[in-house]
Amino acid sequence: MKVLISGGGTGGHIFPALSIANALRRLYPDTEILFVGALGRMEMERVPEAGYEIVGLPVAGFDRKRLWRNFKVLAKLWKSIRMAKKVLADFHPDICVGVGGYASGPMLKAAQKKGIPTLLQEQNSYAGVTNKLLAKKAKAICVAYEGMERFFPQESIMLTGNPVRKNIIASGVDRAHAKQELGFDPARPLVAVVGGSLGARTINEAMKAGLAKILGSGASVLWQTGKYYSRECQEFMEKFRREYPTVKDDRLKVMPFVKRMDLVYAGADLLVSRAGASTISEVQIAGMPTILIPSPNVAEDHQRKNAEALSSRGAAVMVLDAEAVDKLAGEIVRLLGDTSARTSIALAVQAMALPGADDKIARKIKEIVTDSTK
Repeated sequence: MKVLISGGGTGGHIFPALSIANALRRLYPDTEILFVGALGRMEMERVPEAGYEIVGLPVAGFDRKRLWRNFKVLAKLWKSIRMAKKVLADFHPDICVGVGGYASGPMLKAAQKKGIPTLLQEQNSYAGVTNKLLAKKAKAICVAYEGMERFFPQESIMLTGNPVRKNIIASGVDRAHAKQELGFDPARPLVAVVGGSLGARTINEAMKAGLAKILGSGASVLWQTGKYYSRECQEFMEKFRREYPTVKDDRLKVMPFVKRMDLVYAGADLLVSRAGASTISEVQIAGMPTILIPSPNVAEDHQRKNAEALSSRGAAVMVLDAEAVDKLAGEIVRLLGDTSARTSIALAVQAMALPGADDKIARKIKEIVTDSTK
């Protein structure tokens, strides 16, 4: 079986794509897999690191604010469509899988024109433009939320959940030991604040405004700033430590990137995060009480819709980006002081989890290929 997987741009697209590829290798070891991504995006590094071959297309997203820049975008799209046709001619895939992101549009459109079966994986509760355009001709559309028939043909929808990284939720370590492994006092509640690998400015500004209040409640804090904001956050921390010299390393750690998110999910009593689809799937499976601060800088405001899908069910607390600086610390302290509220959120979010999504999608891929060769 030859499977082409296309998409990327962010970890929210790449991690599910790699999870699907790993499931295919695990269930059907003779599967040949090729990735197609966008040149200059993070998949061009992450996919080879995971042991897979990838081809890069020069495709880029449309600039909604500066429309005159889209002449170059259209030129790149035309070149990408030509390259996509060549990839299909060279690789001869039995099926093409689209996970969203810039490259999946031209790649899967070219596959559908050639009559090659396609499967879409939509991570968000509000479908992306690319997947909506490709949906009509797709053999299957794997989704993580109910009610997606408002975007896609109902007969094509398969509720699978989002694939998550196996190592994220399989640490096997209890909370106290996980805190110790992370270097924190196991007797204190731990708040983990993560803004993604690049960081989130609003979350960082909210932490600067509220750090003293959070630590004053008796909690420990792990604060992942993201690499874009690492320097300015470190400068803030130098001033903060001079002002609060009694705050030791077993109470507060500030870093650009967290390598052991498995320990964070195992050890944290409360998580603060953006509302990307991969993060939401991980907190669902981990049963993690979470404050979600949806990014307003995403297509069709889909992070807010993701967050609302949880907060409306009592499965998370949502704090809007515009209100985070004023409200985040207060919400953290409130939840840390209310064990029953955190327990209720944990139970509600875990009830939404759909585990085993990677295996379900891999088996559907095999089924479609088998049916198409009969």
